[in-house]
Amino acid sequence: MIVIMGAAGATGGATLRSLSALGAASRALSRDPGRLAAGLDERTLARTEPFAADAADPGSLRKAFRGAAQLFLTMANSPDQVRYELNAIDAALDCGVGHIVKVSAPAAEPDSPVVISRGHHLIEERLRTSGVATTVLRPYAFMQKLVLLAPGIAAAGMVHGAMGQARCNYVDVRDVGDLAADVLTRPELVGGTYPLTGGRAYSHTEVTALLGELLGRPVRYVDLSPTELHAHLVERAGMPGWLAAHVVEIQQLAVARRETPDGTFTRLTGRSPRTLEAFLQEHLHHFH
Repeated sequence: MIVIMGAAGATGGATLRSLSALGAASRALSRDPGRLAAGLDERTLARTEPFAADAADPGSLRKAFRGAAQLFLTMANSPDQVRYELNAIDAALDCGVGHIVKVSAPAAEPDSPVVISRGHHLIEERLRTSGVATTVLRPYAFMQKLVLLAPGIAAAGMVHGAMGQARCNYVDVRDVGDLAADVLTRPELVGGTYPLTGGRAYSHTEVTALLGELLGRPVRYVDLSPTELHAHLVERAGMPGWLAAHVVEIQQLAVARRETPDGTFTRLTGRSPRTLEAFLQEHLHHFH
C-alpha cells in the first residue's frame, strides 16, 4: 500500500493520477476525504482509497499509515510545514513504513536564503537520521503557478516580479507526479535525490513575450525591487506576508544562482519533460 500525504494538492493529485495510470493502488489522505473523492476522475478513484487524516493529529496519521509500505510526502508551503511533515514522518516510522518519498526544494540547505527551503533541509535531515529508505524530489517552480498571474494579465496585461532578466526553471507538476509514481513503483530508483526541471529556463520577459504571442496582444513584465514586489503582493494581490516573502526569496535566489535545465527527468523516464509553450497553450483560456 502506498499512502499519499497531501493528496488534495497539486503534486499529490498528480501523483495519484500517475499511479493510477500505472495500475497501482494508493490510500489518499485528506481532512475531507469525501471532497477529495469527488474531485478524482473515475479511473483514479477506482484505484484510490480516500482516507481521513490531519497532519496536526498524529493519532489520525498512525491510523492512516497502518499497513502501508510507502509514503509519498508533500504538503503545501506554510509556517507549520516543518511540524506537520515531521508529524507524518514520526507516525510513518511508528507504523513500519519502509520507504518515504519526500517532495523538497532545490535549495534545501541549512543556510539557504529561502526560509521554507531551510525547513525542507530540517525535514530531509530527520529522514536521513531515521534509517528509513528515503527518496527526495527537488522540483523547481511549477508551471501551474503561472495561472495565478492570469487576473493581472487579463485586467492590465502586466506581470510583476523582482527577477530582472534572470531565468527560472519551470516544471509541469504532472511531470513531478509521473516521476514520483516511477519512484514508488521502480525499486531501482529508491534512495536518490532528484532535481526536476523542464527542458528550458525562462525569464519573466520571455514568459510574457510568449504569452503575448499566444494571446495576440501585448503582455508586459514590470520589474520591481524586492521591497516593492513584497508590498505589491501583500497590498494588491492580498497575499499573507509570509507567502509574499517566500515569493520574493525564491525570485532573488534565481537572480543569485543561475538556473539551467537538468536532464534527470529524461534520464529516469526516457521522455522529454512537458514544455512551457504546450502548458500555456493548454491553459490559455485563463489569461483572456
